[in-house]
Amino acid sequence: MAVEQPLTSPAGDQTRIHDIGYRGYDGPRLGRAYARRSLYSQSLRGAYGLGRSAKSKVLPMLLFAVMCVPAAIMVAVAVATKAHELPVAYTRYAIMMQAVISLYVAAQAPQSVSRDLRFKTVPLYFSRPIETADYVRAKFASLASAIFILTAAPLLVMYVGALLSKLGFGHQTKQFAEGLVSVALLSLLFAGIGLVIAAVTPRRGFGIAAVIAVMIISYGAVSTLQAIADVQNHSGVIPWIGLFSPVTLIDGVQSAFLGATARNPGAVDPSTAQGVVYVLVVLALIAGSYGLLMRRYKKVGL
Repeated sequence: MAVEQPLTSPAGDQTRIHDIGYRGYDGPRLGRAYARRSLYSQSLRGAYGLGRSAKSKVLPMLLFAVMCVPAAIMVAVAVATKAHELPVAYTRYAIMMQAVISLYVAAQAPQSVSRDLRFKTVPLYFSRPIETADYVRAKFASLASAIFILTAAPLLVMYVGALLSKLGFGHQTKQFAEGLVSVALLSLLFAGIGLVIAAVTPRRGFGIAAVIAVMIISYGAVSTLQAIADVQNHSGVIPWIGLFSPVTLIDGVQSAFLGATARNPGAVDPSTAQGVVYVLVVLALIAGSYGLLMRRYKKVGL
């Protein structure tokens, strides 16, 4: 119950102090690490609508199903036909489904950061032990983990189906591992690009449109230029053109080092030297995305 204690100032004005019942906290202080883990867990759950309304679960769960159903169908076909190999290689699956992955990133990257920017809650995070680096790492890691789950789940379906079909264990395990490496790189790259774009504007709709434009339009433009180069017999420039789209970057890395066949027009695999350039560009984009996010949130947190 509130207690009012009258207090008279020297000038004769009466002032009141209200005891509204606040209590001190004597429990454990869990610190930055716990806050960072909590933010990571909350953001990862939010990427699939967990802990949110039923409406928020529809799109991520639908896209997850769209990713996994073709893999299950391919396994069923391989079992029915007694094939000696899966119809699609593990390293090819994510490239084949790149439109679905891009749509997922476009939907979830703004959801991860736009509301904090729109409602100006970012400074509240930084008013406690959590710092700018903790916030950025948690958001980056959570979206990358969500994309990895989206892209690795169908590979797991294919791998389990291949083993149940009694395909070669060693061969399938090697290809499955190569596929996981590929989608891990893809997850980091797409998460970084998606978050940087989404962090520019507090409006989720603008963020979604911008991510779609960068992911899908850039892939279409690069594929068109590669097709023109192939028609004009300039196949040597096809791998270099692939440096200008996130999807073709991952395609080039796995074609150079993970035994995949390039999906570009003409199926021109990059050389080892070109593959090194692809890897350096991917790593630079991931590191650059993290750096841009740090600069952005240092300004927001002021």
